[in-house]
Amino acid sequence: MRCFKFVTLGCKLNQCESDELAGRLTEHTWRSCEPGEAADLVVVNTCTVTEKAAMQSRQAIRRAVRENPGAFVVVTGCHAETDAQAVLAIPGVGAVADRTAKVHLAEIVAQLGAPTHQGPFHFRGDGEISFPAPSKARDPFAGRTRAHFKIQDGCDAFCSYCIVPYARGPSRSRRAEEVLEGIRLLSGLGFREVVLTGVHIGRYGLDLSPPRSLSGLLRKILGLSLPLRIRLSSIEPLELTDEILDLTQEAYGRICPHFHIPLQSGDAGVLERMRRPYRPKDFARVVGAIHDRLPDVAIGADVLVGFPGETEAAFENTFRLIDGLPLSYLHVFPFSPRPGTAAFGFPERIAPEAIRARCERLRILGRQKRLSFHRRFLGREVEVLTETSRDPQSGLLRGISGNYLRVRFSGEDSWMNRFLRVRITGTGERLLEGKGVALQEGEPENALSQPGPPRKS
Repeated sequence: MRCFKFVTLGCKLNQCESDELAGRLTEHTWRSCEPGEAADLVVVNTCTVTEKAAMQSRQAIRRAVRENPGAFVVVTGCHAETDAQAVLAIPGVGAVADRTAKVHLAEIVAQLGAPTHQGPFHFRGDGEISFPAPSKARDPFAGRTRAHFKIQDGCDAFCSYCIVPYARGPSRSRRAEEVLEGIRLLSGLGFREVVLTGVHIGRYGLDLSPPRSLSGLLRKILGLSLPLRIRLSSIEPLELTDEILDLTQEAYGRICPHFHIPLQSGDAGVLERMRRPYRPKDFARVVGAIHDRLPDVAIGADVLVGFPGETEAAFENTFRLIDGLPLSYLHVFPFSPRPGTAAFGFPERIAPEAIRARCERLRILGRQKRLSFHRRFLGREVEVLTETSRDPQSGLLRGISGNYLRVRFSGEDSWMNRFLRVRITGTGERLLEGKGVALQEGEPENALSQPGPPRKS
């Protein structure tokens, strides 16, 4: 049986799509390569959110060609969408699949028969978008406790710096019935956390007929009463509604008290040039409302540094806003001009050395925020979902709490892939140390505490 490998760059949505594609390939007489085994097919799922990401994607393609002689190399993802000709020009690339074709990639490769090097081919879809669902016959997430599930794709926002709407097209939502069935299947496969992903999940359902909402979808998922918890991926500040916060309070633990909210800038003028639909006071209000309702919540933020016209005063506005908010961690990115976006031609570019210095200041602040957040839990118990593999350095069990604390602790293999109470005994910038407490015989278990089927480590 022919075997395949995947190389995935970029966001969690890309990883989710790679998992789905891998599962579909197994339904077409393919199997995943064993470690060290020569591949017949390599799929490189690329990213282009920044120029650096695009460069890393091209490097990964060349490395895939070099390390897998004789394999048919297919490139998909956002970089393949926005610069297909550059990808096709890389020696050894067998095919490029655009966003409408990649969902049918398994079927396309199957129709080719034995992969050949007669290409390169450029696979273009028919414009129809499908969302492959998990199947009981396969488990593309084998060895994991957490699954990512795509509920939405595409974006209509067209922020001035962002290439993603051009790469992924308009916002498209999965029907609620498909989402519920997919989550049922993932629960049956033993997963105890599902991360709802998409490009713009706060717009979920607005394109459906009749229109739906993310809060309505969450309520339907909770109605399934499955032994798992739900985590949201990145959500825009004005789309984190009172209804979503109400549900998180009502179903505390079943919906993770963790929100990742893009800020990008704390300066009103910069946000306006970015074409962001909120202002600093709006972001501060949302973060304050979350923290007031859910004091132990983890709140992360994206910050884009060095946007054209970001003066020293504008950067200081961003720094002061973040410093004064109860954020738990930061993702800091330097501005990268992307051809095809409005900001590519903006004047008043910021010098690279200034961007590096500003990024470093924010990253230091982010580390301080994370450590301060971790220290709040010293001596307290948190509920942790234990992973199916041990920490490679210490040999200890490891897991993650609903509010995004990464904890390692001693314990038995039988504790893997189940929810446990863990007392925090030590804190660090990245990891916390803890002492696990197994459920005692006869102790009542809530829907989240029940262990799933044993999973491969």
